[in-house]
Amino acid sequence: MNKKSGATVIGARFPLIAYNVNLGTDNIEIANAIAKKIRHISGGLRYAKAVGVMLTERNIAQVSINMVNYEKTSVYTIQEMVKMEAKRYGVPVVGAEVIGLIPMKALIDCAEYYLQIENFDIKQVLETNLSE
Repeated sequence: MNKKSGATVIGARFPLIAYNVNLGTDNIEIANAIAKKIRHISGGLRYAKAVGVMLTERNIAQVSINMVNYEKTSVYTIQEMVKMEAKRYGVPVVGAEVIGLIPMKALIDCAEYYLQIENFDIKQVLETNLSE
């Protein structure tokens, strides 16, 4: 293990975040269209891979995203882009989920962005100080 820009890096690659955004529709074509706009290979966000999937047990479509570098393309950037694209189709975002683990810094970055905390330092997080 080594430290790289505040994140713990384990192994040879940056931690992957599996982040899924649930849409208020059962139209899988909308999820696929949004995924196409998100994923890098289609001209979207550099560190994102995405696909539309159907959650049959909930009868909703989902944009399933693998984030391969959350410091270069943040969770909040992906969330906002999915919301913007969903709005084009008149579809709300009804939830999101993380599959597996997520680095604390990725969540702190979201809190800092959405709460608009000025001059925030990760050392202000209680658990950061306790773990040192």
